[in-house]
Amino acid sequence: MRHQTIALIGGSGFIGSHLVNALVELGKNVRIATRRRENAAHLTLLPVDVIETNAYDSVQLAAFVSQADAVINLVGILQGKRGDPYGPQFAKAHVELPNKIVAACQAKGVRRLIHVSALGADPKGPSMYLRSKGDGEKAVRESNLATTIFRPSVVFGPEDNFLNQFAFLERIFPVIPLASSQALIQPIFVGDVAKAIATVLDLDAAAGRVYELAGPKVYTLEELVRFSGAAIGKHARIIRLPDMLGRLQAMSLELAPGEPMMSRDNLDSLKTPAVASGPMAPELGIEPASIEAIAPMYLTGSSSRSRFNTFRASAGR
Repeated sequence: MRHQTIALIGGSGFIGSHLVNALVELGKNVRIATRRRENAAHLTLLPVDVIETNAYDSVQLAAFVSQADAVINLVGILQGKRGDPYGPQFAKAHVELPNKIVAACQAKGVRRLIHVSALGADPKGPSMYLRSKGDGEKAVRESNLATTIFRPSVVFGPEDNFLNQFAFLERIFPVIPLASSQALIQPIFVGDVAKAIATVLDLDAAAGRVYELAGPKVYTLEELVRFSGAAIGKHARIIRLPDMLGRLQAMSLELAPGEPMMSRDNLDSLKTPAVASGPMAPELGIEPASIEAIAPMYLTGSSSRSRFNTFRASAGR
């Protein structure tokens, strides 16, 4: 079945911005929900509809998905207050919102729903992030909709807050104390994530499926930090922190102003390897790109997208 009008929730973020481009290239009519229109200013040059919507308001959400052929949920957060089994921010973004999206789709007769979760999502997982992602998946799976769930590993790309953060630290500090240095990660390129979602949108056989998305190689966290430094010509000394010191470091970062660079919950998430259980599903048609082929271009600012991002930042966007 062909789905032409796509309602995208979380479309102004990192993955969403790439997915919007992929959907537009396929000739889809894309509408993007955003709390403030300026959050999606970088997408307004594309032929898309940016609609100011509070996705957590059931009435506004139902109006947003009305007459759409498919809904895609990309909303996710990495930080939030602590709680059992998870804090209120995780509950709101990862559990309550998927339930509201399912209800809105059912009320407005939208059958197709794609939900982006995370590799390692599990209601009994070691972190609030993974537990809340697991409970959000449950709400989607138990609906009567034609659903597809994606579980990406850590996602990298020109605007990521992953390799770019490591490169930033390498530029500033000659020594980097690193917690969970041997945690295993199989990073996936953001362009491959966008392609996978766009590919299954009209694929009937993808209904009811859960797809893992991961790149071609598994790394330790320490290897990724070293790679980011080498890409920019920096080689900070890395000190592997024992678990206790790592948690103390994360706790101190949580107390700093703004969103923490690392939290205790992030460390808990790293206890579960962000590694796929097998190769990419063949129907996705993806040969995953490697970090070595992609990341040096944007970490050094040599790619056209990186230059555009620098300009956009200087213009206050």
